[in-house]
Amino acid sequence: MFFGLDGVEVGLIIVAICLFGGILSGFPVAFAIAGAGVISFAIIAALDSAGLLIHQAIDQGSQMYRDLVNSGVKSDTISIFRYPDLPRVEVPVFPSGWETALDRNVSFVVNRMNERVLAGQSIETLLAVLMFVLMGITLERSKIANDLLTTMARVFGPLPGGLAVSIVVVGAFLAASTGIVGATVVTMGLLALPTMLRNGYSPQLSTGVIAASGTLGQIIPPSIVIVLLGTLAGDLYSAAQERRATLAGCTDALTYLGEPAVLSVGTLFQAALLPGIMLALLYALYAFGYALLNPDKAPAVEMGSTNAEPITRSEAFTWFLGAPVALVVGTILLGNLGIIGSQSSDVSRFSDIGESASLRTSVSEQCQASMIELHGQAAWDAAVAQQVDIDAAGGVQQSQQLNEEELAAAQAAKIENAAPIGTGLAIILVLTGLFLTTARGVSPTAAPQPLIVGAIGAVGMILLDIVAISPVTSAGMMAVILAIPFAALMYGVVHATKICAKNELIRVVFPPLILIVAVLGSILGGITNPTPAAALGAGGAIMLAAYRKLKDQDRSPKIIILSTLAIIVCILVGINFDLRINTSNVGFESWVAFFVAYTAYLYALFGLLFSCWILYTSGVLSPVVRETAKVTSMVFTILIGSQLLNLVVISFGGEHYIQQFLKSFDNEFTVFLIVMLVLFVLGFVLDFLEIIYIVIPIVGPVIYGGTFDPKWVTIMIAVNLQTSFLTPPFGFALFYLRGVAPKEVTTGHIYRGIIPFVLIQVVGLALLWTFPGIVTVIPDLIPN
Repeated sequence: MFFGLDGVEVGLIIVAICLFGGILSGFPVAFAIAGAGVISFAIIAALDSAGLLIHQAIDQGSQMYRDLVNSGVKSDTISIFRYPDLPRVEVPVFPSGWETALDRNVSFVVNRMNERVLAGQSIETLLAVLMFVLMGITLERSKIANDLLTTMARVFGPLPGGLAVSIVVVGAFLAASTGIVGATVVTMGLLALPTMLRNGYSPQLSTGVIAASGTLGQIIPPSIVIVLLGTLAGDLYSAAQERRATLAGCTDALTYLGEPAVLSVGTLFQAALLPGIMLALLYALYAFGYALLNPDKAPAVEMGSTNAEPITRSEAFTWFLGAPVALVVGTILLGNLGIIGSQSSDVSRFSDIGESASLRTSVSEQCQASMIELHGQAAWDAAVAQQVDIDAAGGVQQSQQLNEEELAAAQAAKIENAAPIGTGLAIILVLTGLFLTTARGVSPTAAPQPLIVGAIGAVGMILLDIVAISPVTSAGMMAVILAIPFAALMYGVVHATKICAKNELIRVVFPPLILIVAVLGSILGGITNPTPAAALGAGGAIMLAAYRKLKDQDRSPKIIILSTLAIIVCILVGINFDLRINTSNVGFESWVAFFVAYTAYLYALFGLLFSCWILYTSGVLSPVVRETAKVTSMVFTILIGSQLLNLVVISFGGEHYIQQFLKSFDNEFTVFLIVMLVLFVLGFVLDFLEIIYIVIPIVGPVIYGGTFDPKWVTIMIAVNLQTSFLTPPFGFALFYLRGVAPKEVTTGHIYRGIIPFVLIQVVGLALLWTFPGIVTVIPDLIPN
């Protein structure tokens, strides 16, 4: 034994030294990780062959061990950490020899590459990484950050610390639209840092707020960290809970938990939204408080107005706050009263399946005791009572096909209970109404007649929906009935667009905001999973970048605008019409709607290809594609290399040794706190990718195998990983900023400036620890 250490402990130290040495050598990280695995395995195999690595394992043939097992202690929970007095036996770290371990590692590497990289269940989700990277790099090259920084500086500049607050706002906005940390930090460092220093801001605050705000893309969706961590965490959580259920004496996790042990990336996006916003608010509050305490180091700066004409406070309050709030609150109130709601007359041809008991009750005595311990006696008694009622009724009612009379009765009941105003129409009118009120607020002196015509059109659509449209009205007839008021509404919207284009804030923020709403809305609303949403975001980013490029070249962007409208037409037609033309009875309306939607689709595709051509001829598309290929290749190469390193750790018992140490603690919070502290410390020297793919697979079976909500566990880890970008001396955001900072800004300024924001990260983690509802509230409100 070396220095009294166990052979497995020596093996872990060798792996750590090889890993850190490889990373710090300057060799590409993706290959350094795999190389560290190969070198460490060779060293450990050589020492093991020489008889120098001895592992002291528990002697399972001893009488003390048998007595312990016979007393009811599960063999899985017995370890040298929990029971140090048990007799031990000396064994090599490779019990079957290093040759067998090598053979297993090679075969497992091939299997894991196939499962997690090439053809596994998570590969579709991992494709979202490629799309989100393409989306982020494209938007970064479209110089969206330039416009946002200038505009937000004009909005917040007059406030104490306003320039710092504007950096936080832009960082959060770019996080939701790009999510690329390096590009965001570099861009804000080049554009904003000289301006802040020139206006008297301290170098510490300036560099700290830029570096910290640039890392918000790691937690605010769509976050690449959450995509990578979520695909891994989902597998770990499912496997850990299945093992937990087996140890509890149950057949599977569904029986034991009463719900599927599933964790999706879409759910994690929902869970990460509020924590990301909370961190941005904490950054902004610190900048504002710093300015109040040190006004000479963060002065207010007047940088001009974003509006073409001045407006009074009463006008701003009426049109930017009062009218929108009244519109939204009124719509919600009408929805609660049943005036706004579904007008669909579609009913299923099959009856609803009967509800089963809340918990499965046909289980073994051991499983029953475990379920009562988990859910409580009251929940078990309720499930038993439900099962008794179900059995008395002849079992769970099966779904049956309805006859014509039952189908007609169900349809008549649905028509009778239909709301007077449809939900889809109400949403369209609310959005256009908000646009009209905003336009009025932007230019109160402009002629109001076109906006009034638009408002009359909206009111006309509501009245016609109540009077002339019923649930049985066909989509084609509804379009004819609403044509005239819809045209009036569009007349007002077009006029409002021209007015809003004069406002710099709306002109700069609105296009990327629409893209963010489309991507995140489709994921958070459960409409689609992250991969199609990422593809939508990548396509939208390409069109947005092409639009910007055409405007810079003084060329007309009409093709891109019309392509965007074509996408909207596709969505509206797809929602309101039946586009299935391969059925036996296809009506005239369906054929017309199909050709309209297909034409709009072809034009939208043409617009996307035209955008690619514009970016290609402008020299933008080629570097974007190359950079996307580099980043994506790095991620997947690190994934492969980390699998090799993990298998090396598993081969000599390192993973089992660490897990047994963590399981030796009776308190789950203690275990999770230890893991979080280890991740925080590793963040000083390792990137988030290495932590996700090397450390999380080792500790994951323990932290995901308990009673903690997996969403909360994953978001806590994600926020901790975000801190790894900020912690000196190896925080990547600090290196990015150092590379573009002026000469008068020293490395000491950057390190001192980032420390308060690292402490804010710790405060954020403490808030999430104390109030886990911050993470779980949105997923609970929006089931995915």
